[in-house]
Amino acid sequence: LNFTASHESINSAIRQAGLDKFITADPFVRKMPGFPWPRNRDLILLDRLMIPLKRSSMRWYLISKLLPPAMLADLIGLPKEAGDEEATIIFTSGSSGEPKGVPLTHRNILANCTQFGVRLGLTAEDCGLGCLPLFHSFGYTVTLWYPLLEGVPWVYYPSPMDAPKLAELIQKYRCSLMLSTATFLRGFFRRVKREQLATLKYMVVGAEKLPVKVAEIFHAKFGKKVYEGYGLTETSPVTNFNLPDLEASGAGGRVVPSYRLGTVGHSVSGLAIRIANPDTGCFQSLDQSGIICLKGANVFRGYFNDPIRTKEVIKDGWFFTGDIGRVDPEGFLVIEGRLSRFSKIAGEMVPHESLEESILKALGLDAEIERKIAVAAVPDDKKGEAIVLLSSICDETISHEIIDLRYKLLNMGIPSLWT
Repeated sequence: LNFTASHESINSAIRQAGLDKFITADPFVRKMPGFPWPRNRDLILLDRLMIPLKRSSMRWYLISKLLPPAMLADLIGLPKEAGDEEATIIFTSGSSGEPKGVPLTHRNILANCTQFGVRLGLTAEDCGLGCLPLFHSFGYTVTLWYPLLEGVPWVYYPSPMDAPKLAELIQKYRCSLMLSTATFLRGFFRRVKREQLATLKYMVVGAEKLPVKVAEIFHAKFGKKVYEGYGLTETSPVTNFNLPDLEASGAGGRVVPSYRLGTVGHSVSGLAIRIANPDTGCFQSLDQSGIICLKGANVFRGYFNDPIRTKEVIKDGWFFTGDIGRVDPEGFLVIEGRLSRFSKIAGEMVPHESLEESILKALGLDAEIERKIAVAAVPDDKKGEAIVLLSSICDETISHEIIDLRYKLLNMGIPSLWT
């Protein structure tokens, strides 16, 4: 459960899933007195439960070393075929109404761990740092199940916002992989020293767009590239990510590039991608912007007890993500925004994010570090929709420039329809 969500969203998730027991820990219960906890008898407190289990844990550890997996599975009563059984339900944020429950099966999670694990290629000599919350699919699959399944050592810290502590852990345990988001990377710029991140091979970010400026500052300060990825709760979650380019061996050698800033990288193995026309829903060329559609073993089968919403996004076995993007000639996926962040003006699709970037350039703002403007759509009787600019800028000089903004955008080649 997302303990940072509103009580309304939390209670909705509890009601939808029919939850009657919570697994947690006593210190966390005390820290979150306002959380809608159930009665004491429905709380399973791990910190208390683990004390009497120490002896049996050691016994099971020894048994696991002696018995082959199949025999161990029989001993503890695991079913032989249960890949399509529900393993978890992760609820979306509910930003567009009541939270949607996303059931992920054992097959979904195992498939995704295999998909990105093959590309990462980490071994028992590596070490990962996990700081993302487990109510988020990125934290749930990649920082919980992946290290357990692959036998990769992992270090955990409960907050992704404490950059100095995270850097201290990376240095102490010689971590080679850290998973985070672009927002949390900003905390590293002022309070972390270059040598603390020396052992990092991969700084992988997802869940939001990586601003180019943030990636450039991080590389300049720490000598480490930031590898952007992409995924959704409905895909367990990883579908794409960048990796370091391999070096060609021999004179004139060439390798397929694995990294391109501004993209979310190549897709994981076993995942099919198609691009659909936003108006017709028909599939089109991969290099044309449209709705990203996915199919693979890591893709969910539908929302929990919600056939109407499921029918809206699952069509002929393809998951229509609602994200707009395209695939470049070398197979890199480029995300251009959410379908909800496009306006239809006089029959033309207007991308809000692209327009925002142009406005930032026209105003000379470095808002990739601090966002100060946003565009939104309002109904318009003549054109269907119209664009409005929202700004937190109070400086009078900038305010006067906004009056001339339309002409600046036209000079930059922005279509007059967009402004």
